[in-house]
Amino acid sequence: MTNTANNTESSTASNTVKNTIKIQMKNIAKVFETEELETHALQDIDLTIYAGDYVSISGPSGCGKSTLLSILGLLDMPTDGEYFIEGINVTSLSLDEAAEIRNSKIGFIFQSFNLIDELSVFDNVALPLRYSSKKPNDAQITKRVNECLEMVGMSHRTSHKPNQLSGGQQQRIAIARALVADPAILLVDEPTGNLDSKSGDMVMEVLEELNNKGTTICMVTHDPRYADMAKRQLKLLDGAILQSPKVTGNARAAV
Repeated sequence: MTNTANNTESSTASNTVKNTIKIQMKNIAKVFETEELETHALQDIDLTIYAGDYVSISGPSGCGKSTLLSILGLLDMPTDGEYFIEGINVTSLSLDEAAEIRNSKIGFIFQSFNLIDELSVFDNVALPLRYSSKKPNDAQITKRVNECLEMVGMSHRTSHKPNQLSGGQQQRIAIARALVADPAILLVDEPTGNLDSKSGDMVMEVLEELNNKGTTICMVTHDPRYADMAKRQLKLLDGAILQSPKVTGNARAAV
C-alpha cells in the first residue's frame, strides 16, 4: 500500500513538472518602421513552451526566426502582445529589469561561440556566475562550473584556452556557459552553423542528452535533420506560424 502511494506521489510530481509553463507568448507582433516603410516581422504569434520541451523553429530566410528568438531572449521587445517567462509578464519591464530576467532565466547558445580567447575554459564558463546578482562564492562557482563541464564532456579541458580547442569543443564550452546559471530555458541559434557535419552532429547529441535530462530548449535551425530532433517543430513563413508543429514522443500538441 505504501509503495502504491509513493508511486502515485512520484507520478503526480513528475506530471506537475512536465506541465509547468516556462514560456508563453500571446498574440505577439513585431513591426519595424521607417519613414517610408512598415515591415511586419511577426504576426499573432502564440507559443507555449513547457518544462522539458525541445522546440525547433525553422523557415526560409527573412521569415521572422531571428526576430522571434530575439524577443524570446529579451534582446528586443514586441510591438504588440504579451510575453511571460515563468509567469512574469516581461513586456512591460524596464531595460534594467529585462536585463536582470535575461541574465537569470535565459541561457544563450550562438553559432559563433562568443568565447573570450584570453580566458581559460573554466573562466569562460564561470563568467555568468561572477556577474550574477546572486553573488555565489568561489566554492559554489567552482562546483557549478565543474558540473556543467561534466554535462558536456569537457571537464578535462578546464585550463585550456578556446583557441586550443576544436570548433565542436568550443561549442560544448558555450553550452556549459549557457547552463551554468541554471536558466529556465536555453535559446539556441544555429548551433552548428560554424561546424563541420561530424562536429555538428556531436553538438546536437549533447543538446538531445541535456533535454533528455530535463533541460528546456528552443532552437532556431535551417537544417531539417536537426529540426527533426526536437519534440516539436514550428515553421514560420512571413512572420506567422505556417502549420501546427509536428509532435514526437510525449511532447504536447499545443503551440
